Amino acid sequence: MITNNIAEPQFNIEYSNGLTSTLTDEKTLNVLSLFSGCGGMDLGFEGGFSIPSVLINKKLSPDFVEEEIDKNLSLLKKTRFQTVFANDILPDAKNTWIHHFNKRGDYNCVDKFRSDSIVDLVKLHNAGQHVFPDKIDIVTGGFPCQDFSIAGKRKGFDSHKNHHGKFKSINEASEETRGQLYMWMKRVIEISQPKMFIAENVKGLVNLNNVKEIIQKDFSSINGNGYFVFDPQVLHAAHFGIPQSRERVIFIGIKKSALKPEVFKKLQKKVIDANLNPYPIPTHSNSDNSNDLAPFAKLSDIFSLLEEPELSNDWSQKRFSRAKYMGAHCQGQTEIKLNGIAPTIRSEHHGNIEFRRLSKEHGGKHLEELSNNLIERRLTPRECAMIQTFPIDYDFVIPNTTKRKGSFLVSPSQAYKVIGNAVPPLLAYHIAKRLEKIWDLYF
Repeated sequence: MITNNIAEPQFNIEYSNGLTSTLTDEKTLNVLSLFSGCGGMDLGFEGGFSIPSVLINKKLSPDFVEEEIDKNLSLLKKTRFQTVFANDILPDAKNTWIHHFNKRGDYNCVDKFRSDSIVDLVKLHNAGQHVFPDKIDIVTGGFPCQDFSIAGKRKGFDSHKNHHGKFKSINEASEETRGQLYMWMKRVIEISQPKMFIAENVKGLVNLNNVKEIIQKDFSSINGNGYFVFDPQVLHAAHFGIPQSRERVIFIGIKKSALKPEVFKKLQKKVIDANLNPYPIPTHSNSDNSNDLAPFAKLSDIFSLLEEPELSNDWSQKRFSRAKYMGAHCQGQTEIKLNGIAPTIRSEHHGNIEFRRLSKEHGGKHLEELSNNLIERRLTPRECAMIQTFPIDYDFVIPNTTKRKGSFLVSPSQAYKVIGNAVPPLLAYHIAKRLEKIWDLYF
């Protein structure tokens, strides 16, 4: 386990609002990750991964890049955050998470990841087991979003799926059904007592009755009104360099008793000083009148780094959905636009995956590619992952070397699902870098 009791060199920074921040030299901050999926939030919070250089606005984010790997790829700097606990009930999410975190040198990653549901984890804790690590600085979690999504049935709090993702035999909602699992995240926060928590969900949540206000109030009530919960904000991924139309609502809470007294007073004001705002500032815009904001990234810029599937040795690129075109009236039958951003990468498979290119017969617009005899096909898992800003070495289609040839530990079908469920790592990195910048100002 990572400990935080090592004395570090300190220095002070004075801010324009009169507050003073005492910074430490690389003091590790421990992250407890819930609903971790394949690791988008976790990877983003830790940093130290590569992304296409065109996704970074170097004017507004000069401290992001550790080194230029080549003219197309940049390695992001590592942050102070380190994941010490992760959980998800989906075996494919676990397999993908462990495969990559082991690959990047976290040799304790198998012990860090728990496949139990969050409900079962809390019950094990209540039964006296030591489930959650000590000395947690931040809890993150993208609690299940299907019940709040516009694309779903929007059951919200009334979901009848249980905490294992299966329909209950008795068709009624309860505190253990999927739409109320954020309450179990709340209980983990009560147990681990972090200085801060981040909760993430789909934008559709803010338009579903008064769900946003209820969740914000419930999070605020932790430890008897012990957390200050900022008004949740909807972040559009494209505003942070992600080449995708993806919007997520982010809840951020801070433990009141951990705050510096002068900061606590300032957070009670109706208008919070910009220096204390924990939300990241946009770096990209679709407007021509954008000052230092960079234009939205283009899919052509990231796809230029990839070979066509038949030429690739990357399993996540060469194994993809072969589902045929099913007509314009069906979901997932559109062609992505190379000169713009992608639609939201959904947790879908096969027939619902957008097309990388359509044939002329089906209305394809990428005429130059078609004239070069490139075939009609859907997006590959690798292309979906790059749209989500996962690094090109993050394996999603993983062969099972212990079984017969052609079998997979994570299949292409399951790869699409875990990729679509993930938080874009670059978006999480923006959040982490913002929190890293103001952490010692708060505490």
